[in-house]
Amino acid sequence: MKKEDTYVKIDGIDKELLRNLMEDARRPILEIARKVGISGAAIHQRLRKLEASGLIVGSKFIIDPKILGYKTMAFIGVFLDKAVSNPKAVKQLKEIPEVIECHYTTGNWSIFIKILCKDNEHLMNVLNKNIQPIEGVSRTETFISLDQQIDRQLHI
Repeated sequence: MKKEDTYVKIDGIDKELLRNLMEDARRPILEIARKVGISGAAIHQRLRKLEASGLIVGSKFIIDPKILGYKTMAFIGVFLDKAVSNPKAVKQLKEIPEVIECHYTTGNWSIFIKILCKDNEHLMNVLNKNIQPIEGVSRTETFISLDQQIDRQLHI
């Protein structure tokens, strides 16, 4: 059985624990334990179980790219001349620091990427000098995000 075919069952306490940590991953375990009504040790045990199951895949700090001067977010549909070009193209896209997401897709594009740039000129340079010259890329279609309206995880 593939990992994607394995589902984890979670109860109400697990859901409350996950909601609290998704809201603030630095929230103290004892604070969550008091809120949920079980011991800190039980919370730790549940967290280890959820991590072992693969449901929790890590924790991270989220950096606001605008504070570092990255104000242009764009989505780029990448057309490849042949499907066999996908792995080679993705390998080269991984080398471009501005590429922050890459997806194989159905529809018109072979690959759909999300990039962060400092401004439109930076975006144009990344497109012209880094993405379009990749072997197998026949053309690209770019969408600049004017403002992100929703940013959330799956509701638990």
